[in-house]
Amino acid sequence: MSPENDPLLQPFQLKKLRLKNRIMTTSHEPAYPEDGMPKAKYLAYHLERAKAGIALTMTAGSATVSRDSPPVFNNILAYKDEVVPWLKNLTDACHEHGTAVMIQLTHLGRRTGWNKADWLPVVSPSHEREAAHRSFPKKMETWDIDRIKGDYVAAAQRMQAAGMDGIELQAYGHLMDQFWSPLTNSLDAPYGGSMDNRLHFTFEVLQGIRDAVGPDFIVGVRYTGDEDLPGGFGPQEGLEISKRLKDSGLVDFLNVIRGHIDTDAGLTDVIPVQGMRSSPHLDFAGEIRAATGFPTFHAAKIQDVTTARYAIESGKLDMVGMTRAHMADPHIVRKMIQGREDTIRPCVGANFCLDRIYQGGEAYCLHNPATGRELTMPHVIPKTSTPRKVLVVGAGPAGVEAARVASERGHRVVVLEAAAKPGGQIRLTAQSHRRREMISIIDWRVARCEEQGVRFIYNILADSTRVLAERPDVVIIATGGLPHTEVLSAGNELVDSTWDIISGAVKPGKNVLLFDDAGDHAALQAAEVVGASGAHLEVMTPDRSFAPEVMAMNLVPYMRSLQKLNVTFTVTYRLMSVERSANRLIAQVGSDYGGVNQQRVVDQVIINHGTRPLDELYLELKADSLNGGAVDYDALIAGRPQPHSNAMGNGYQLFRIGDAVSARNTHAAIYDALRLVKDL
Repeated sequence: MSPENDPLLQPFQLKKLRLKNRIMTTSHEPAYPEDGMPKAKYLAYHLERAKAGIALTMTAGSATVSRDSPPVFNNILAYKDEVVPWLKNLTDACHEHGTAVMIQLTHLGRRTGWNKADWLPVVSPSHEREAAHRSFPKKMETWDIDRIKGDYVAAAQRMQAAGMDGIELQAYGHLMDQFWSPLTNSLDAPYGGSMDNRLHFTFEVLQGIRDAVGPDFIVGVRYTGDEDLPGGFGPQEGLEISKRLKDSGLVDFLNVIRGHIDTDAGLTDVIPVQGMRSSPHLDFAGEIRAATGFPTFHAAKIQDVTTARYAIESGKLDMVGMTRAHMADPHIVRKMIQGREDTIRPCVGANFCLDRIYQGGEAYCLHNPATGRELTMPHVIPKTSTPRKVLVVGAGPAGVEAARVASERGHRVVVLEAAAKPGGQIRLTAQSHRRREMISIIDWRVARCEEQGVRFIYNILADSTRVLAERPDVVIIATGGLPHTEVLSAGNELVDSTWDIISGAVKPGKNVLLFDDAGDHAALQAAEVVGASGAHLEVMTPDRSFAPEVMAMNLVPYMRSLQKLNVTFTVTYRLMSVERSANRLIAQVGSDYGGVNQQRVVDQVIINHGTRPLDELYLELKADSLNGGAVDYDALIAGRPQPHSNAMGNGYQLFRIGDAVSARNTHAAIYDALRLVKDL
């Protein structure tokens, strides 16, 4: 489809603001602020997407308007005057590329903690605690309401002073819709009881903002049109709220979501992860647009251009949010305009980005390590002036990324792979129907490598002779690792690995103990296979929490699957040894806390304890390499090429990356490759 005819690339007029196309990133907080301010890293992240042609970048999910709304992760502090010049820098920079900039303002209400920041009480229209953040709120008094209304107005004025094009107020799971919901509002009139009363706070805030910023400044609301929760308000009441927002004359657009976010499961339904249905709330948003005839925005797992195009062409939306998709590839619009849609790096729905921020980290894309690192990592690989021959051993995620980056640098690249297909551990992961999207991480890279003429040689178990026969200038070992199960005092020969189960090499038993001492996806994927077979399964971990490496939102679909099966979950117990007794296995169980000596009688024991590097080839090549396999960390971190100075051998530099170094995760493996090879 040509740019002239593409519905996604047509402009949209929002009051006096002309948006140059229909693609936006909705409000999200990648947790990049420094001291609550959007400084250089934050600006670089949004500017990358502006340069590539996005129409609207909506910054700062949950920028907080009050001191008693302390961020639950690293959010922008909109209640501070010092935020204005930082936001002005960001806004001006994006405006230079024709991209509009807005921000989301909020008071978190009960969705935060009293033991953060200034240790002020959490407030809400009732004493009802939110499960996710656990604080018991103070039921708001009139002076709280008056104070917070003023804070909203002051924050909006700061955003206008920063030159932003508009704001949206957050009303799903936060203070504003805590007033709306009968589940979280037990106030008396005029702020509690009837719908009129429950909306009273919102319209007072909107009126105060409009009076302060004038008629031209854009103001919208991102809100839930259906709590989808027993006792909460449903779609009919949500539609009535939508109409009242429109009819108020105080709002310029509606940004619709569906659901509730007070639990991990609820949040995951609002922002679906891989294996869940794409664009699950698009039709609902379209119904609100049809009923109101009002500018409508929406985002929820609209991760591909085809779905986004349908959302606009069908008239369901006026602006479509592709937020996580732009974390995977910030250049979506540019590639569309250039007719290179097929080269867009796909979002695989792994949700590494969001899960990290909810655990206090920064948002990083599972397979684009340049996102959030724009100050140090390139999204477009620069060419080298000195092409070399690069040999990569291993075609897992680290290896194919190394090959992609090296080939885009202009090097001649050969990849040797022992298996018949690329993918490594990703191919094993994709055995799970729910995680099959992960294979796109490999497919996208192989396609880019083939465009650059990379030569892949499969079904070859490389040794040093074969490597040196290629006469490489650089050798990169990306051979990954193999499961490590020898963790018991006795009986290691009697256990299976999670890989055995996931791959189908070993069939599940009837009565199974799965000991998870790594806390990652492999244990839960194996558990799904065992549970689905009808076996009785106990998943045991020595950790005090279950599957800590999987993180909250990714855990939800696993638990929905496993809790329906015959699965028992046991925390804080450690498998010590296994012995055979007739046709049964006797598992001895202890505890790191001491004083425990239990047994389990089963017919299969599975162990998940990460991987150990496949490093034999690396060690074989090390002595004759120029650098002895050493990595100059100062050069690596500073973005300088690795030095050639300590010549030791036959003319090749040697490096290893990914799990060939140590067991980590997919993001770490790909980041290893990018940060090393971009400077070769």
